[in-house]
Amino acid sequence: MRTYGIIGNPLSHSRSKTYFEKKFREENLEDCRYENYPLHDISELPGLISRESTLRGINVTIPYKESVLRYINRPDPVASEIGAANVLKINRDGGKVFIEGYNTDMPAFRDTLQPMLKRDHQRALVLGSGGASRAVVFALKALGIDYSIVSRSPQPNQLSYAMLNYEVIQSHPVIINATPVGMFPDTARFPEIPYDAITGDHLLYDLVYNPQETIFLRKGATRGAMVKNGLEMLNRQAEMGWEIWNYFF
Repeated sequence: MRTYGIIGNPLSHSRSKTYFEKKFREENLEDCRYENYPLHDISELPGLISRESTLRGINVTIPYKESVLRYINRPDPVASEIGAANVLKINRDGGKVFIEGYNTDMPAFRDTLQPMLKRDHQRALVLGSGGASRAVVFALKALGIDYSIVSRSPQPNQLSYAMLNYEVIQSHPVIINATPVGMFPDTARFPEIPYDAITGDHLLYDLVYNPQETIFLRKGATRGAMVKNGLEMLNRQAEMGWEIWNYFF
């Protein structure tokens, strides 16, 4: 039996288990299972790996993408530079465990954003400053897009939500929600930005995929903006994780 799973807290929003169980059925992988592992603290990870002796791969979601790094024996260069990992590969040799860490959020976001970009999409606002935001920023750099980070507790060179006025929104035609705001079950919430400044020239990308249309995206679409949720990104990074777990050496 090969076991895979996801760690995070909460996991009620996650569709990873549904995605992989469907994959196992379609590909007749009867020796595979995928489980949700809600951890109250990242310090529970070693016990989980020790207890689940067939566990070969783990997806990592909020709030552990950054703190999981301390348990990784070998992070890939992208995870190291970003400071966050969302895929773990568990290698076992007798009683020894060796954990590799990868960041597939970055390439999955980059590859799903790029086809939507227009010539004027040269500046972006990134809402949030956590592990997902770091992957987004890395991807924007790779695409040559200037960016500003918006945070509830802004660090130097970051913006607060109170600083987002009409001019700021107008000068940043790409807006990316890299926070869990609006995610199931708190679907009535949305980032507090001046939506009346959004136009048909804007692109709004929400990393949240449950629900598929957040209020953030709905408000953008009402203003004529292009919108995209995080479902394609989820699927892309899930397949990248599967490749890492089974075909990377």
